[in-house]
Amino acid sequence: MLARADLIAFVAATDLERARAFYEGVLGLPVIEHDGFAVAFDAHGTMLRVTAVREVRPAPYTVVGWSVPDVAAAVRDLAAGGVPTLRFDGVEQDDLGIWAAPGGARVAWFKDPDGNTLSVAQMPRRDAS
Repeated sequence: MLARADLIAFVAATDLERARAFYEGVLGLPVIEHDGFAVAFDAHGTMLRVTAVREVRPAPYTVVGWSVPDVAAAVRDLAAGGVPTLRFDGVEQDDLGIWAAPGGARVAWFKDPDGNTLSVAQMPRRDAS
């Protein structure tokens, strides 16, 4: 039933102005709509709604991630915007904080101002044959 419906992703925030400054100003996502309930962003054709809540209870895992062509370049861009990568005990990460997954993906994590864990990932190339 939903295979042809557009996905909307959600993230919670306690301060919509601060969230807008991060998602628009740092991550570069264009704003679609901003009202007292949420700020909606265009995440390359997918709507990301950052919804106002009284309290954020950050999940201990990634809640939103982006597939990027060059994860190292994305991490450097994030760092230039003041966003450090996260480090996890027991996870082997390179100098930039990038983890090489067994399946070939390269992943780095970072947090938004409310502590939500976000990621950038460079997926392995698959042969078209």
